[in-house]
Amino acid sequence: MDVLKILNYTETYTSALINYITIGSYYMSQPQNNKPLTFKTVENMKPKDKDKSDTGENRGLRVSCGKTGGKTFFYRYKSPVTEKLTQVKIGTFPNLSLADARVKLQDLKEIRREGRCPSNESKLTKQTEKLNKQAQEAPSFLVKDLIELYLTQYIEDRKTKNGKKVEGARKAKGQYETRRLLYCDVIPTMGNRLADDITRKDVINMIMEIIDTRSANVQAGCVLRELSSAYEFAIGLDKFSDQFANPALLAKASLKRSRVRLTAQRGKRFLSEQETILFLKWLPGSAYTQTQKNVLRMALWTACRTGELCAAKWSDIDLEKGTFHIAESKTDASRNVQLPTQAITFLKSLQLSTGQYLFASQKTGLPIQQKQLTEQAWRLRADDRALDIPKWTPHDLRRTVRTHLSRIQCPSEVAEAILGHSRSGIEGTYDLHRYEPECKTWLQKWADYLDHILLEA
Repeated sequence: MDVLKILNYTETYTSALINYITIGSYYMSQPQNNKPLTFKTVENMKPKDKDKSDTGENRGLRVSCGKTGGKTFFYRYKSPVTEKLTQVKIGTFPNLSLADARVKLQDLKEIRREGRCPSNESKLTKQTEKLNKQAQEAPSFLVKDLIELYLTQYIEDRKTKNGKKVEGARKAKGQYETRRLLYCDVIPTMGNRLADDITRKDVINMIMEIIDTRSANVQAGCVLRELSSAYEFAIGLDKFSDQFANPALLAKASLKRSRVRLTAQRGKRFLSEQETILFLKWLPGSAYTQTQKNVLRMALWTACRTGELCAAKWSDIDLEKGTFHIAESKTDASRNVQLPTQAITFLKSLQLSTGQYLFASQKTGLPIQQKQLTEQAWRLRADDRALDIPKWTPHDLRRTVRTHLSRIQCPSEVAEAILGHSRSGIEGTYDLHRYEPECKTWLQKWADYLDHILLEA
């Protein structure tokens, strides 16, 4: 025998020996059992016992005993897909008998003979059953549920399970306004409909109704923005399928292409002298509530924003100095509004009949909302009970004061200070004078002017 044959023979023998040792080591590590499993064998297993295996046609069926004494049947096999040793759970004893475990084993072996992996098949089946169960048990996700989820889990303050407070995305006033907006304009229209059934056309119809019936373009824009955000929040939480498209976002794009205006136009309306006289005569007997009348009267005396007046507390008023302190304004700057004597006299009488707030609701004791003034103006026009002049809004009173201050020769810088406007550029950087004495002088002149034109009328 030449050297080459000897080397080939040696290599073949060595390879066979290694395979024999490897296979032998594997089987040596496995429980050795030449007898089939019995009910007593399984029943008597203890937590520290090694796994027991079946024999014959049931080879591959194994049972293990956990730390708590529970017995589990499983099938161990070489996967035809991955070529790796794999096992799949069959059931637990005694809920599943040994006989039933063997029946299930044969079904799994048939799957393996077909070239499929029983473990993969089992996982897929369980996942499908879980999804079907969730679909059957999941409650209907309505639009009102969508809105409540958005409000309570994102917009508003909330508490965690351990009681820790988590601040919402909006401040207290913004939280209240967002809830009021969605509950007033969205829920009555589509609150009880399924959220995933809402279409682009549904949203457009709702927005156009707000515009057509109330001429509230800005309100319509706010509703559309908040509804779109509510849908985006829910989509981010996987409340919809991957194919779902935000109907409010689609509606927004369509309205934009149609050039539907959803923002405020720059205001130019102010009351002329004659209209101001008519307003002063009409207001006392108008259908506004007494509190709303008081706010409008103060707005015309002081040129304050109606929202600033609605939120006013008596702690902000200094009747001796004749000032109304505004801590938070639209420009984020605090200021002292100078009160004319007419306003001071009015407030002294008002103080006798109110609580913490100057202009509180008689029902709740809380400040009335600025939007109530605008909504009341709209209702009066709709009922043909409004002042018979071209359309105006409560905010136009502020523009009215500013315009007439110029008419009676008030310096521009003083008039702007009265309105609380911040100055920009070099002037705003270097001229830090607040013009408070000048504001008091000219607001008094303005209040006297109102008395004069009303008396002369």
